[in-house]
Amino acid sequence: MSPHGPVLRITFVGLVALALAMGIGRFAFTPMLPLMQDDGLLGVSSGGLLASGHFLGYLIGALSADRVRLAPRRLLQVSLLVIGIGTLGMGLTDSYAAWLVLRWVGGVCSAWVLVLVSNYYIKALADCNRASAQGWVFSGVGAGVAVVGLVCLSFMLSEMRSAPGWLALGLSCVAVAAALCLLMGDELPVEPRAPRSPASQRTPLVRGLVLAYGIAGIGYTIPATYLPVMARDSFATPIVFGWSWPAFGLAAFASTLLVSRLQARYSNRRIWSTGQIVMAAGLLLPVVLPDIISIAVAGLCVGASFMVVTMVGMREAHRIAPPPDVIRHIAAMTTAFATGQVLGPMLASAWFAAHGSLSGALVLTSALLLVSVFALVTPRSSLTFQHFGALRYVEDSDPDSPARPPRAAKRNGALASARAYSGSGRR
Repeated sequence: MSPHGPVLRITFVGLVALALAMGIGRFAFTPMLPLMQDDGLLGVSSGGLLASGHFLGYLIGALSADRVRLAPRRLLQVSLLVIGIGTLGMGLTDSYAAWLVLRWVGGVCSAWVLVLVSNYYIKALADCNRASAQGWVFSGVGAGVAVVGLVCLSFMLSEMRSAPGWLALGLSCVAVAAALCLLMGDELPVEPRAPRSPASQRTPLVRGLVLAYGIAGIGYTIPATYLPVMARDSFATPIVFGWSWPAFGLAAFASTLLVSRLQARYSNRRIWSTGQIVMAAGLLLPVVLPDIISIAVAGLCVGASFMVVTMVGMREAHRIAPPPDVIRHIAAMTTAFATGQVLGPMLASAWFAAHGSLSGALVLTSALLLVSVFALVTPRSSLTFQHFGALRYVEDSDPDSPARPPRAAKRNGALASARAYSGSGRR
């Protein structure tokens, strides 16, 4: 069998799984919100609370991802199918309480999918010596957002009501998820994980990284919830404002592929810091220039940067932890991100209710993003585990200097294997 066969299958399954979990399960609500507003079902504040309910589920999913006693393959299959069924359910009822439950469950399952794909599929590609394909897996988020955004744009142009739109998205998700379940292979264990990684293989969480990742969750989630609404308020024609969300997705798709090339030259944290700065700039643009062009550029900035932060954050987790402990680090960072996602829409809704505008919330969040950059560049010492336990000491007096692996690691080639996870092996 050609070695390219498993790589293509693994990449495809990981990409499509993230496209379903994020493009539909997590983000379809954003372009569907204007349709639900037109139907008189939701306002800005009630929509924000519904988004927070979903993100609260995402938080619970992140907290529980490394504790669920279901086999990883079965957990991924169940999560994708439940996301599709929950999306379908959004179109079968107009009960706000039912929507809260459905969005909450969808949030739990979305987090499980992200953690599982970020751990097992990224590791599988590294084991196949195809770390370059990891960018394609993460591009599934942007691809899903772009496709769903274009579909919702067609709903707007045809003046479709929101309920049939949810049904169409839900049926598509269930069908694709069922097909995807048949393609999953040995990259996913069929036995439940051990309860905990051994104490000797557990490494301290890097609090600065967790904090910065959480602030990124606040930063992206306000435009991720309200971007089409903001665009519609500036330009009411669907053919114009309806493109804001597909553009967001296309930016996310392209950025992950670009970063895969940049990681050969720049460290994870340098790229991550740049992403936080670009996201902060994107949030400020609609405040400084409140027109459709600035909102579109803001969508490109936030869309491009949030997946860059997600991708390099997950790769950094692989870099700083031994393989048995990676999923705990990923779960901790995803938990922080999810906490930010809960706080973001709540902050935006409260500010909008008090002031009739999102500007103050955007400025405050932009400031937090800029402050978080210092947590990424602050020098400190750490022990860094990489591919299958290769240990190397990194002196962070220069966070962007190449790491110096032990001579034994050089002799046995462990460094080359480790870089399959971390890209360049730089901070």
